[in-house]
Amino acid sequence: MATFFTQKLLYWNDTDNDRPMPWKGEKDPYKIWLSEIILQQTRVEQGWSYYEKFIKAFPTVYDLAKAKEQKVFKLWEGLGYYNRCKNLLYTAKEIVQLHNGVFPSNYDALLKLKGVGPYTAAAIASFAFDLPYAVVDGNVFRVFARFYGIHTPTDCREGLAVFNEVAQKNLELRQPGLYNQALMDFGATVCKPLVPNCARCPLQSKCVAYSQGIVNQLPIKLKSIQRKKRQFDFFCFQYQKTWWVQKRGAGDIWQNLFQFYLVENTSMRPMTESYLKHILVQQLGMTKNHFDLGDMSAIQKSTSPVFRQTLTHQLLQARFVLVKLKQKPTLLNQGTWVTASTFKKLAFPKMINEFFLTQFKLWGHSE
Repeated sequence: MATFFTQKLLYWNDTDNDRPMPWKGEKDPYKIWLSEIILQQTRVEQGWSYYEKFIKAFPTVYDLAKAKEQKVFKLWEGLGYYNRCKNLLYTAKEIVQLHNGVFPSNYDALLKLKGVGPYTAAAIASFAFDLPYAVVDGNVFRVFARFYGIHTPTDCREGLAVFNEVAQKNLELRQPGLYNQALMDFGATVCKPLVPNCARCPLQSKCVAYSQGIVNQLPIKLKSIQRKKRQFDFFCFQYQKTWWVQKRGAGDIWQNLFQFYLVENTSMRPMTESYLKHILVQQLGMTKNHFDLGDMSAIQKSTSPVFRQTLTHQLLQARFVLVKLKQKPTLLNQGTWVTASTFKKLAFPKMINEFFLTQFKLWGHSE
């Protein structure tokens, strides 16, 4: 029996997934393999044109196998990681010479091909041959980490085992290729890394990260925990004389301290109207009933200077954004609305306390 996750995902795929890609629905293992090798460490937007150029130049694996090396490398130019291109040529010749131009139709044999790892083998096996293998990539890590509230880092042996088990448990065995593609599309278009579209998410009612207000903190990577710089945007939501705050959970800095609504980015993003709409409208589902959508400039002007805090292994940078609400948003329900005078009774990180002493007073409030 399909899980809640699988049912909702496939329904979303049927009714709301309109992500176009030239290799989508492809059953030819050569074209699937080619697309997967090109997309390794490459964004879809960049890899798309390369895929189309390769298919035009080398329509079959025989064409690629007999191609001159320099021609292939010239076509690959700009994609980087040129070892992938070497493996591409090597494997094309191996398929022709040892397999008569026919790709292996079982997972273990696919894994033996040069440049083909577990993810690529699962993709070819499921897309081309409808074999029951779940793909696990960055999109899949992110979706499952948030939905199940998994705090195990994705970049360690234990994490790989956990996520592979979860992925296989949810796999739709009757349509593994369709399911795998739907899951990757969902991670790329709805459960996105920086601005997930929680307002449109069909999994929201049972999403652990959403229910605990930690969507922007998952998934976890060991190297990201140890990274030098972290960029925070704290959205300070004010409704009448109350402010929305949330207690931080385990697994990161500031455990059990309070904070405003946090969006963490890999770099300090410009406070543009587009960025604000991503957070306020798409992620939190706000409308003109909550605030004046046409007056984003007021919010931009209410953005604080950058605050900084240095920890043992991390340099933190943060901005605070004032958003005055006319109505409490439905999706902003995992924290607490408190008065400014209550702030003195709550424990906040040093960085936020510095904000209280400076910018918060400039906004006309006192802690």
